[in-house]
Amino acid sequence: MPLLISSYEEFETYKGKELGVSGYLKISQEQINMFADATLDHQWIHTDPKRAETETAFKSTIAHGYLTLSLVPHLWDQIAEFRNVKMMINYGISSLKFNQPVLVNSEVRMRAKLHSIVNLRGVTKFEVDVTLEIKDNAKPAFNAILVFLYHFN
Repeated sequence: MPLLISSYEEFETYKGKELGVSGYLKISQEQINMFADATLDHQWIHTDPKRAETETAFKSTIAHGYLTLSLVPHLWDQIAEFRNVKMMINYGISSLKFNQPVLVNSEVRMRAKLHSIVNLRGVTKFEVDVTLEIKDNAKPAFNAILVFLYHFN
């Protein structure tokens, strides 16, 4: 069940605290191929399972780093549900580091912690520390600080 937040004041109480963890999501070869088509990035390490098996240390294809990053909205919705919001804007990424490749058929989940929050004349600007964890792997796929703007009613 996602965390329910209806106001700036309510959200501010979570500063420095973990907001939650999403469920796991399996990354399939079909999903990797569709991402390659959408982004025109058909590098063989992502799209050619036979070649990746014989020519890489991973012995399989890996997800695009930006594919894993693009999962943030889906996973974020599992962590927090914002009510009383008239508009939400993905404002930016203040830091991002890809740490570990995500092998095809791996499962990933996102962990989020409220890093900072400020009220900008009625607009809530906040930064969230996120980690994309890979099931059964001690090293995460990425760590990032994501920046959002929420306009509460």
